[in-house]
Amino acid sequence: MSARPSPPPVPRPASRTRTAWARGAAYLALWVVLMPSPEPADLAVGALAAAGATWVSVRLLPPESGSLRFGVLLALMPHLLWEAVLAGIDVARRALSPRVALDPGFVNCPLGFPPGLARNTFATITSLLPGTVPVGEGDELLVYHCLDVSQPVVEQLGVEERLLAEALVAGRRHD
Repeated sequence: MSARPSPPPVPRPASRTRTAWARGAAYLALWVVLMPSPEPADLAVGALAAAGATWVSVRLLPPESGSLRFGVLLALMPHLLWEAVLAGIDVARRALSPRVALDPGFVNCPLGFPPGLARNTFATITSLLPGTVPVGEGDELLVYHCLDVSQPVVEQLGVEERLLAEALVAGRRHD
């Protein structure tokens, strides 16, 4: 396997304060949307609930672990849906046609994403690719089980990594 260039550099994650304010506002907005009528007492309880949810959220998923650019991710959705459809068709074709040759095995895919949110998101999304499923990881790679190792699996995963790198703000390493 040849070495692939790492994904493009990504900006630094947001500060904890900015992240907390943004998440708190989102939780409070969700509370208001779910309330039948926003009365002062309901808003006070909602503010307390949003503050608690924000505290838990920032503790469990700190901004240093990475974040998503939702606009870019939404623009990527048609591509991901198309890949999922192709994966279903490919697996069905292989399962139902006895003439389709299988060459199952494992491939190592080098990654630029550190362990954490970015790598987990990548592994989840790439499990939708035709005939591949992530089964393990190393320091700088993911191990995939493939239905046909003669296919250009690592190259296809490299394309997906570059696309996803635009939607992710990778965080610091955390094991």
